[in-house]
Amino acid sequence: MRDTRTERHDMPKLRANQIAIEFDSFGPEDAEPILLISGLGTQMIRWSAPFCTALVSHGYRVIRFDNRDAGLSTHLDAAPIPDLASVARVLARGGTPNVPYTLFDMANDAIGLLDGLSIERAHIVGRSMGGMIAQLVACEYPHRTRSLTSIMSGSGNPASPPPAPQVMALLTRQPPHPHEDEAGFLAHRMAFARLISGRGFPFNEAVQRSQTLAEVRRDYDPAGFSRQIAAIAATGDIRKRLAKISVPTLVVHGSDDPLISPDAGKDTAADIRVSELLVLHGMGHEIPPPLYDTIAAAIVGNARRAGRTGK
Repeated sequence: MRDTRTERHDMPKLRANQIAIEFDSFGPEDAEPILLISGLGTQMIRWSAPFCTALVSHGYRVIRFDNRDAGLSTHLDAAPIPDLASVARVLARGGTPNVPYTLFDMANDAIGLLDGLSIERAHIVGRSMGGMIAQLVACEYPHRTRSLTSIMSGSGNPASPPPAPQVMALLTRQPPHPHEDEAGFLAHRMAFARLISGRGFPFNEAVQRSQTLAEVRRDYDPAGFSRQIAAIAATGDIRKRLAKISVPTLVVHGSDDPLISPDAGKDTAADIRVSELLVLHGMGHEIPPPLYDTIAAAIVGNARRAGRTGK
């Protein structure tokens, strides 16, 4: 059961797609909007305030939000926790698994947020699972998308290399409950963070611990994490849809990503005819602070391509 003892309600919510979505915003409300979509099991604060500020400094409004089943947005507590092995067996037979939702629903959540904010079109940016959601927004809602940036993500191509075994083992291993064994929980999360951080940048454990504690004090929901994994699996291969994307697209990937292989980023870029690929040497499956300005500038450069092409 989800522990809600740490929930806070000092940020705005709006209702969209039959859920409540927690969000916040940086920069002037009349500036061109950039919508940031979070990854698997992560909350909007993983898009750190300094990173958001780096984008705002280029003249944009930046909006981040909690996906369903994460942070302070609606958690589908009444929905069953999917049996991931059963989901995999159904998919292997070519069937459609029965899951609470897919990434298409999560893309609809993003559009619902834009609707609630009276934003007609936005630059869509997603990381990891959020990159696939962002891709689907651009596929299914081209008239709402100014530009697309997909960071450390893939296309669901089953031929992409799988995560490194040790990474997958830690990702799927249930840590101790943080309110019962905070030290054990932090040790587990730090081991995982260190494993995916990449070799090109120093691992700052103090920063990682602070980030982890900030997230778990907002909310902790292993069941929601499982439902999001099932959503990714049930969505499957979206490469054919990516061919429909016509807005300027940037694909960013770390050369050292052990969770989603750089080959997945290259594959995504190859499937989108208007894309540019930026491979960052030494970056893993995280955005290190030394790259905030680099990635922000790349996102902004792609957004400005939209302005030049009239998209």
